[in-house]
Amino acid sequence: MPPLAKEATNRNRWRRWQEEGDDEENGREGQPTDHMMSRLRLIASDFFVSLLWVWSGSLLRYWAFRLLGPGNQFGVLLIKGLLAVPYLVFFAVLGRATRGGSYNPLIVLCYAISGNFAGFLFTVLARIPAQVYGSIVGVWLTSSTFPGLSHGPTLDVDIHQGAFIEGSLTFMIVIIVISLKRKNPRNSAKRMWISSISKVILHFLGSDATGGVMNPATAFGWAYAQGNHITKEHICVYWLAPIEATLLGVWACSLFTRRKRFKAHHWKLLADVTCTRSNFLVA
Repeated sequence: MPPLAKEATNRNRWRRWQEEGDDEENGREGQPTDHMMSRLRLIASDFFVSLLWVWSGSLLRYWAFRLLGPGNQFGVLLIKGLLAVPYLVFFAVLGRATRGGSYNPLIVLCYAISGNFAGFLFTVLARIPAQVYGSIVGVWLTSSTFPGLSHGPTLDVDIHQGAFIEGSLTFMIVIIVISLKRKNPRNSAKRMWISSISKVILHFLGSDATGGVMNPATAFGWAYAQGNHITKEHICVYWLAPIEATLLGVWACSLFTRRKRFKAHHWKLLADVTCTRSNFLVA
């Protein structure tokens, strides 16, 4: 494919991704009433999905621990990964079924940064708080129904190392999610499986240090139940570092897109010059 045609295809994909992200995250409809109802439905979906994510995740970890034990051998990790990947795919399908419901503030923040300012305010002031409250209720439900399951991520390294690890893991998952969305805007099944496998691998890489959460809402729910939600360690490791990594990941992807556009512009100028020179020689 010629460079100009390939770049035009990539630009169209990026434009469709932004429009799709705005539609999924903001729930836009034709009429003002439908627009408001879609946003309220999206907030409720975020609350429900976040609650279900924390509660079902606790059950899954409990049974994995009971059946497989706490070992970190390759075989045990492989079995845990095989169980975790369909679990993540299920929540990806649930997010599509709820028209954009999500349990992770970092993912919706990616869409909000790439969208308009109104969508950004809606995400920060409504969607993320709904996810946080859903996680808190999910932890409370877990502690009430299964008291033995009430445990969350723990920081086993110092605050600087923890912030670096959580930030690095978040940066990588943001790059993967945005890249998959750009390169495969219509192949949702492929995106779900690849992103789920990537999340499981990154979670295992950071599980011994910070828990590999990559989700401030889930971390806050457990920290709130334990009374550690306003400590410096929690704020820096599970909030500031992932958010900064998300911003950096979105900026890096946009920078790469601008470089490709500059390259396409260079090829266009070169083609114009070549065409002009050919016409001059013919004349």
